[in-house]
Amino acid sequence: MDPLLYLAGLVSLFLVWVKVKGLDYVIINQRWIFVCLFLLPLSVIFDVYYYLRAWIIFKMCSAPKQHDQRVRDIQRQVREWKDEGGKTYMCTGRPGWLTVSLRVGKYKKTHKNIMINMMDILEVDTKRQVVRVEPLVNMGQVTALLNSIGWTLPVLPELDDLTVGGLIMGTGIESSSHIYGLFQHICVAYELVLADGSLVRCTSKENSDLFYAVPWSCGTLGFLVAAEIRIIPARAWVKMRYEPVRGLDAICQRFAEESANKENQFVEGLQYSLDEAVIMTGVMTDVAEPDKINRIGCYYKPWFFKHVENFLRENRSAVEYIPLRHYYHRHTRSIFWELQDIIPFGNNPFFRYLFGWMVPPKISLLKLTQGETIRRLYEQHHVVQDMLVPMKHMQSAISCFHNDIHVYPLWLCPFVLPSQPGMVHPKGDEDELYVDIGAYGEPKVKHFQARASTRQLEKFVREVHGFQMLYADVYMDRQEFWEMFDGTLYHKLREELECKAAFPEVYDKICKSARH
Repeated sequence: MDPLLYLAGLVSLFLVWVKVKGLDYVIINQRWIFVCLFLLPLSVIFDVYYYLRAWIIFKMCSAPKQHDQRVRDIQRQVREWKDEGGKTYMCTGRPGWLTVSLRVGKYKKTHKNIMINMMDILEVDTKRQVVRVEPLVNMGQVTALLNSIGWTLPVLPELDDLTVGGLIMGTGIESSSHIYGLFQHICVAYELVLADGSLVRCTSKENSDLFYAVPWSCGTLGFLVAAEIRIIPARAWVKMRYEPVRGLDAICQRFAEESANKENQFVEGLQYSLDEAVIMTGVMTDVAEPDKINRIGCYYKPWFFKHVENFLRENRSAVEYIPLRHYYHRHTRSIFWELQDIIPFGNNPFFRYLFGWMVPPKISLLKLTQGETIRRLYEQHHVVQDMLVPMKHMQSAISCFHNDIHVYPLWLCPFVLPSQPGMVHPKGDEDELYVDIGAYGEPKVKHFQARASTRQLEKFVREVHGFQMLYADVYMDRQEFWEMFDGTLYHKLREELECKAAFPEVYDKICKSARH
């Protein structure tokens, strides 16, 4: 009984301390306590539930039949909205805190919520090499199933909780994107319920205008109910080569060379300062050298970005073999490097071995419990941005990030941008190589101001014909937004499909200038 009494005493003291200091104080200044005691266990329960549910439904082959019924239910809700006079805009009924985006949309409280409970993998067709999924299927589900049967997505974005719907209506990228493009470019068909309640299937040849207008539209053309996505054969391992590079000129040149080399199936860079980076290239293989295997996804392993930094500190190149699924989710456990600000000792070996199996906390739960005070603090003293710029402007873009926000590490991910219709395409008529520069963390530049500094970045990106990922805070006004994005096809479809009375314009849905 003594250990139990001791534990009860500690809990009582903790509760008294919380009562004296106040819950807001604890959550703001000692957030790791709340995260470790409550959010990590809750996150494990969430993961186990959704994994078992997806596995049982897929094995019972019940998803397709249930899917048809769920689609009819969505159509019924839309038609009811129309019959009632369509007095407000529609949006999905999924709570804003469940999305991976740090933004919490206030429109959920004023718009007609259409309930869309669609989170199943419907079919894997290995002959056609496509997987058909519902919009709330996440990347963790996809890799767990596809890798187990020898297949994978050509582009599989990092974090487990990213959903297919979010990656299509927004965008997604991975270190294989220099070959395959963005997530939208591996999709072969979308199924949507439109503003009139009708169900439409679109491909590059059937309803092609809608097919190209859907990506980046953020759910303002219709409700996505299914998608068909290309799959390719998987291999057991990724053979990774780490190469430290110094000097900004050398970093940009080496990164561009590796990105243009299609023999590299994966290319990624982590930049730790203005003139220090590690460039990683990889290929899938079924054979691994036993002494070079690194199961980086195991809970007790160092966080990936810290592991990579060791090669820079030791100034040495190296080769490792990483299990494919571990590679795909290499940044998941540390949420890239965001978790170090939430649990400062999270990469400590003692913590990893005892509690690493519960990491990371669900981003959705972090959002749900952050409160208005933390949200404002994050907004003013924290940056989460992905800017997509042509590879030829990479050096000036990194300098701009350094001068305006000074956040490191920077994530560097190359991608080919096809010359196709839609909101995002190259300036010319040919495919072009771009780079995604991701900044996540606390700015170190003096007198940082979230709005002014982000607007400086946005201005630079517009000038080089780049694009800003729309999950992040966007400070552009309407004119600037449509200078960055091509709204020609989007606005045409909004008119033809009678979306103007049913859904807000994408700018009004995501930009801070429109929401405040």
